[in-house]
Amino acid sequence: MDRHALVMITVGDREEAGNIARRLVEAGLAAGAQILPIDSIYRWQGNIVEDNEWLMLVKTRRDRFQAIESVVNEMHSYDVPPVLMIEMDDTSRAYLAWIDENVT
Repeated sequence: MDRHALVMITVGDREEAGNIARRLVEAGLAAGAQILPIDSIYRWQGNIVEDNEWLMLVKTRRDRFQAIESVVNEMHSYDVPPVLMIEMDDTSRAYLAWIDENVT
């Protein structure tokens, strides 16, 4: 069984998040995604920026990360799209089975 992963992606607006999440799920790269509003503080081009963003939590398998990153890079409005993968180590077997059933 492939290792499973949670991919975290931040975007600037809700519509962009929905478009990316929908494409990932429709393409079979993700079993599902949640989209949450967040407040971000980060350094960009030498300045400290405080901004409202949207966080996507994408459920997938580790072997789909590069394909997900490619889709995000194609669709994302940021110069440097933040795409972070966290391996799922301790997760219920039923949830992992759901991911496996829905990621192709």
